[in-house]
Order: sequence, then structure tokens, then C-alpha cells
Amino acid sequence: MDYSAKPEKIPLYCDNTSAINLTKNPIQHSKNKYIEIINNCIRDHIQKGEIEIKFVKTKNQLADLFIKPLARDRFNKLRTELVVLDMKNVCCKT
Repeated sequence: MDYSAKPEKIPLYCDNTSAINLTKNPIQHSKNKYIEIINNCIRDHIQKGEIEIKFVKTKNQLADLFIKPLARDRFNKLRTELVVLDMKNVCCKT
């Protein structure tokens, strides 16, 4: 079923400027040949206007919450930005 929905560009947030530059530069180097297929796919979506790569500072990278061990204060900050509640602080009235 086709709903004729046309989404805007999907933002892809990245804190690695080298990775961002690889999506813009079609020249492949020997060190990154193993990601050539993925990189070409992303570049195609960017050229079609479907994806937009946006830089985000490492300290604001929400994905770190799921993939890295973090200090408690940074973990709590990122968790708050995702609006994930700490169940110890949730009060339920019955």
C-alpha cells in the first residue's frame, strides 16, 4: 500500500569528521576499502537527498549511551536527553 508519504531528509548524526569526509569524497584509500560498499550506499542516499550527515560533538553523541561504558554523570546526562526515567525516582500511586 502506498501512502504517498515523502519524508524529509533523515539526519544521521556523526561525531567523526573523517567518516563524514569519506561520505563526501569518492576517493577510496587502502585503509578504508573494507567499508567501501557501506560508504557508497550512504553516499548514494546523500546524493538523492534522502540522508543528511550532521556533525555532533562527541560529548553530545547519544549513541554512546548504548555502545560505550560511561562515567555516571555522562550516562545520566545522555539518559535524560533521551527522556529515559530512573525507576528509583518514579513514584506510583495506587
